[in-house]
Amino acid sequence: MLKTTQYSPIARLDLARTIAGRGRYWTTAYLVDGLLIDSGCAHSASELMAFLRDKSLTQLVNTHTHEDHIGANGPLQRGRSGLKILAHPLALKVLENPRRQHLQPYRRIMWGWPEPSKGVQLADGEVIRTENFNFQVIYTPGHSPDHICLYEPDQGWLFSGDLFVGGKDHALSAEADIWGVIQSLKRVSDLPITWLFPGSARARENPVTELQQKFDYLVKMGEQVLEHHRRGWSVDAIVHALCGGPMFIEVFTLGHFSRKNLVRSYLRSESNGVKHYA
Repeated sequence: MLKTTQYSPIARLDLARTIAGRGRYWTTAYLVDGLLIDSGCAHSASELMAFLRDKSLTQLVNTHTHEDHIGANGPLQRGRSGLKILAHPLALKVLENPRRQHLQPYRRIMWGWPEPSKGVQLADGEVIRTENFNFQVIYTPGHSPDHICLYEPDQGWLFSGDLFVGGKDHALSAEADIWGVIQSLKRVSDLPITWLFPGSARARENPVTELQQKFDYLVKMGEQVLEHHRRGWSVDAIVHALCGGPMFIEVFTLGHFSRKNLVRSYLRSESNGVKHYA
């Protein structure tokens, strides 16, 4: 399923697998000035390609290599001779062989296995130029090690991938690094942003306050996790005190995305000597 929303000159493309006539677990791509930012999941690749058939497409940037963001890379690159796909250096081997990363059953069901594609590496601070705009690459690890954001300084646009999708996090995937997320949020929250375009959830106008609030919330939770841990509390006790009751997503993902993983990430980073925010 594909839904479009126009933020002129940006086309927002919401993509999802269609089950029983409804889209499930949406992800978002953006088309602006011939640049496609992310490509949705494998299950929606044919719909994205149909939408792009009569559109100018000169470059594709992946914010990271999770399967719901690179799903149409392979078909698009085969169908568009010379299409350049750009990504962080850590992303390139996954693009070449998406099966290098393990997909839990729920990920295979909802988003599917992407086809291989060939990427070109981007450096932190590099500028991607289109006919009318210049997009600065900002390395923002945490959600994944290869995560980047794109920032258009003249327009104040930030394409945040999955770094920021809003809300207060009470759970985390097993591979994510929460202190990395915090550091990356701090980096982008210092920018003058007029519009934030996330990899899912709603776009936000003048989002700096929300970015700062998310940063403050995660830092405070981290301080509380570490304080309880120093007092000898178990992970389960900390989860109960800070993360609320059981969540459906923990069952659906078989624990891959869970409250325990959030707490463990705070503690794992501490044990590795990561410098935290005071």
